[in-house]
Amino acid sequence: MSAEPHVAAPPHQRPLSRRATHLLALGAGLLFGFGLMLSGMVDPRRVLDFLDLAGHWDPSLALVMAGAVAAAWVPLRLALRRGRPLLGGMLEFPRVTGITPRLVVGSLLFGVGWGLCGVCPGPALLNLLSLRADRWEYFGCMLAGMALFDAWNRSGAARSARQAPRPRADAEA
Repeated sequence: MSAEPHVAAPPHQRPLSRRATHLLALGAGLLFGFGLMLSGMVDPRRVLDFLDLAGHWDPSLALVMAGAVAAAWVPLRLALRRGRPLLGGMLEFPRVTGITPRLVVGSLLFGVGWGLCGVCPGPALLNLLSLRADRWEYFGCMLAGMALFDAWNRSGAARSARQAPRPRADAEA
């Protein structure tokens, strides 16, 4: 029995090291934060003005969102064509694609919080740099909400909400 020689995978197929992955994630996060600051989306007033359709409406958030969708569309299409992301790993999509009570409740909670404060998690993290007490309070409340969700998600309530009704086998006959 002869052992076959070990053949190294081509460089484009080798997985990235953990350090390289973390550095790329840090770079992407810094680029995202810079884009938020450059576009003014860390200012809660700008977000609240976007949501104020009957008052002083500011469409700039819609333009930033359209730019983000356009910027994400190209690499997603390339990854779908290749069958895997450029930097390794695998493409993962949600298993549940329909509208579920969990999705509706989560969307409502996010939307209400965003509408009341004008801040979502990305800008909230950047706003910590301002050292303003109200921004730190919001961040603390956001973390508490995430911890509550995590606790709920680990509970049986989340498991039962994720289970979609399945047709019975005898109903097909």
